[in-house]
Amino acid sequence: MSNSLFTDTPLFLIGDFAVTGLLLVACCGALLALVLITMLLVLSATRRARQREQAEAERRARDSEARLADILRSQTEMQGRIAAMAEVFGSRQNELNQTINQRIDGMTHRIGQSMTEQTRQTQENLRRLQERLVSIDAAQNNIQALAKDVVGLQAILSNKQTRGAFGQSRMEAIVADGLPMGAYEFQATLSNGSRPDCLVRMPNGQPSLVIDAKFPLEAWNAIRGAGSDGAKAASQQFRRDIEVHIRDIAEKYLLRGETQDTAFMFVPSESIFAEIHENFEGVVQRAHKARIVIVSPSLLMLSIQVIQSVLRDQRMREQAHLIQGEVLHLMEDLGRLDDRVQKLQGHFAAAQKDVEMIVTSSSKLSRRGERIEAMEFETAEPRVEPEPPRSVESPSGRLKLRVVDED
Repeated sequence: MSNSLFTDTPLFLIGDFAVTGLLLVACCGALLALVLITMLLVLSATRRARQREQAEAERRARDSEARLADILRSQTEMQGRIAAMAEVFGSRQNELNQTINQRIDGMTHRIGQSMTEQTRQTQENLRRLQERLVSIDAAQNNIQALAKDVVGLQAILSNKQTRGAFGQSRMEAIVADGLPMGAYEFQATLSNGSRPDCLVRMPNGQPSLVIDAKFPLEAWNAIRGAGSDGAKAASQQFRRDIEVHIRDIAEKYLLRGETQDTAFMFVPSESIFAEIHENFEGVVQRAHKARIVIVSPSLLMLSIQVIQSVLRDQRMREQAHLIQGEVLHLMEDLGRLDDRVQKLQGHFAAAQKDVEMIVTSSSKLSRRGERIEAMEFETAEPRVEPEPPRSVESPSGRLKLRVVDED
């Protein structure tokens, strides 16, 4: 009765499902069996994991021992290599020390030579510097002497007559250096009694060229010495003086049929010449209308060179017939030389022919001697007295050859 109640009486409901005691006991048993099975599986898995861990530990131990052995072997090899490297480094260090010592010795030797050469050069430079200082002292003495000469020149230029002589001397030096003797004349007298500073004789019977060197330099010095207040008055005075001088040259020196219709007015300074053309254009135009050419030292030198070229051309034209005669004589000498060269060429051709014949005879004699030398005589041949040498004369008759026959 009690067992049926335990098995049939529901203990609780799960939804519509009634849970009895027997079912609950069965579930508990099944649950306990499941727990036991699970524990057994866990223990088995734990055992297998421990075995795997132990095997892994043993494998790791073996790997560690192998690695340790490799490390020891590598360490041994490394120690050997370190010893070898130490030995190599020691030898290399010794070689390096020797090389460094040799280079240091070489550098010391070169430095010594360089210092010796530098000392020698320094001494040479000091000697040259001393010589230059001596030259500088001499130049300074020359400059001092030149300064004295400049002071004397300034004293000369302060006088009107001496200043005119200075311009005259410069003009005469240029003319005398550029033209031959007889092509010019200083202080010549014209038909009207005037005496120009220089008279250049032109070629081909043309009238002479007049050069005047009496430039009004004192008026120019007045312009340079005047201040800002008196500069205008000094410029006007210079313009008047130079216009008067241009008119005097045109009236005194331009003579028809005796002198050229153009004359030169010499200015003894390039700076004054440039200043006149820059600031006194009216004076230049007036001189041009009066047929007076204002020339500086460089322009006068150029004009003298042109005149010299014209004179040279005239002399060449005058000597043209002499040159033609000399050319004719030269052609005659050249013709005689050609004839003699042709004769000499004929002589050389004949001599060459004789030499060729001699070479032919010599070749024949050589071949004949070789044939005689190649013969073998079984019995002794009687000795034949040699014939007297005979002479062979070349066809041209200029060469003779003595031929001697031998056994």
